Amino acid sequence: MAKAQLNYRCTECGWTTAKWAGRCGECQEWGTVTEATAPTGVLRALKPVSIGADRAARSITDIDTATVSHWPSGIAEFDRVLGGGIVPGAAILLSGEPGVGKSTLLLEVASRAARARSRVLYVSAEESVSQVRMRAERTGAMHDHLFLASETDLATIVGQIDAVDPQLVIVDSVQTVSSSNGEGLAGGPSQVREVASTLIRVAKDRNLPVLLVGHVTKDGSIAGPRLLEHLVDVVCQFEGDRQTALRFVRALKNRFGPTDEVGCFEMSGDGIVEVADPSGLFLSRTNTPVSGTCVTVAMEGRRPLPVEVQALVVATTAPNPRRVTNGVDSSRVAMLLAVLERRAGIRLGDKDVYVSTVGGVRLTEPGADLAIALAIASAANEKAIPHTLAAFGEISLAGEIRPVASGKQRAAEATRLGFTTRVDARSESIREALRVAFTAAISDRERELDAAF
Repeated sequence: MAKAQLNYRCTECGWTTAKWAGRCGECQEWGTVTEATAPTGVLRALKPVSIGADRAARSITDIDTATVSHWPSGIAEFDRVLGGGIVPGAAILLSGEPGVGKSTLLLEVASRAARARSRVLYVSAEESVSQVRMRAERTGAMHDHLFLASETDLATIVGQIDAVDPQLVIVDSVQTVSSSNGEGLAGGPSQVREVASTLIRVAKDRNLPVLLVGHVTKDGSIAGPRLLEHLVDVVCQFEGDRQTALRFVRALKNRFGPTDEVGCFEMSGDGIVEVADPSGLFLSRTNTPVSGTCVTVAMEGRRPLPVEVQALVVATTAPNPRRVTNGVDSSRVAMLLAVLERRAGIRLGDKDVYVSTVGGVRLTEPGADLAIALAIASAANEKAIPHTLAAFGEISLAGEIRPVASGKQRAAEATRLGFTTRVDARSESIREALRVAFTAAISDRERELDAAF
C-alpha cells in the first residue's frame, strides 16, 4: 500500500507545495501554509443518498418567504444599512478598528431587541459579564431579557444557545473564540473558519440571526481567512475617526438589501446615538461669508450630505510651495491646482495652498472637484462665496465640468436645505463656473445693502 506523501497546503486558497514556505506562493498571505496529508490513489465513488420528503427539492414558486422577512432592530439607522432590519437565520459580520464602538452599538441593538420581548444572548469573549454590565448601565442598555455570557469555547457557546433559547445571538468577537475541532490558536485561519462555520450552521438550522464582531488588520481588512466574508450573509463596516464623535456603518455585502446605504451615529458619554439627519454636521456656523469656503453635496451611499470645503492660499518665498490637505485626496487637489492655473488663469505656483473639510468627513468622489476649485479660487482672489451657493461636479483636465452620479438627488437636497444657487454641470467650463459663483456673491451683497438702506 502506497505511503501517504506529506506536503504543505495554504489554508486560504488551497495552494500546495512540497516544501514548507512562510508565505503562500498563490495568494501571498503569510503564515497560512500548514502541513497536510495528500491522499493518493483513486477516490471512492460517491453513493447517492436517498432524499426524504422533507428535503426534496421544490419549485421556486412554492417556497414561502414569510419566515425570512425583516424585523426591526429598534435602531433605524442600523436597519437602514441592513435593508429594513434583521432577517431570521441571517449571519451578520460587523468589523471595525479597535475602540470605534462596535461593542457599544451591538449592546444597544441587544437591549432594543430585548425590549421588544425577544430573548437575546450576548456572548463576550473579550470582557467579563461584569464589565459588560457596567457599560450597559452607563448606556442604559439594561433589560431582563438580555442574557450575558463570557465564553471563549465554541462548544460552550452552543450550549448557552441551547439553554437560553434566544431569538438573537451576538458573539464578540469571532477571532477570540476557539474550537477543539480546529487546529491552532484562536484567531488563526483554521479556528476562525471552524467557529464561523459552526455558528452559521446553527443560525441556518434554527432560523436564528447571529451577529458576529470581526477584528481588522492594519490595512483595514477583516482579520482571518477571506472565506469568513463569503460565509456570512451581511458584511458591515464600522468607520469613524477617534478625534470626532461621528461614526458610519456601511454595508459591504448584503444578501437581503442594498449595499450602498450608510448609517450615521454619534458617540457620546451615554453611548451611541443615531443621527437621522446629519446635514448640519459638516457645515461651519459663521453668519458672514468668508473667502475660501464652498459647500458641496456629497453622496454617502444613497444619502446626500452637504459638506463644506475650506481653502487657504498664502504667498510664499520657498522654492517648493506647500500643498497640505485634510479630508480630500492630495493628488486630486494637485490636479485641480494645475487646471485652475492653466484654464482659469489663477496663479498658484508661488503660493502655499491648504485644503480641508469641516467636521472630519473625507471626500473621495470626483463630484467634490468643483467645490474644491471654487474654494481655492475664492481664497486666492479674496472673494467670498455666499452661503446660499452649493457646487458639485467633476472637473476634467480640459477645464470642462462633467455631470456626476445622483445629480437630481443632490440638487433636491441642496434645495431642501435652502441653497438657492447651484453651480454644477450646467456650467460648461471652470471659467463659467467661477463667473456664476462670483456673480452670485455680488448679487448677494447687493441684496444685503438694499435691505440695510
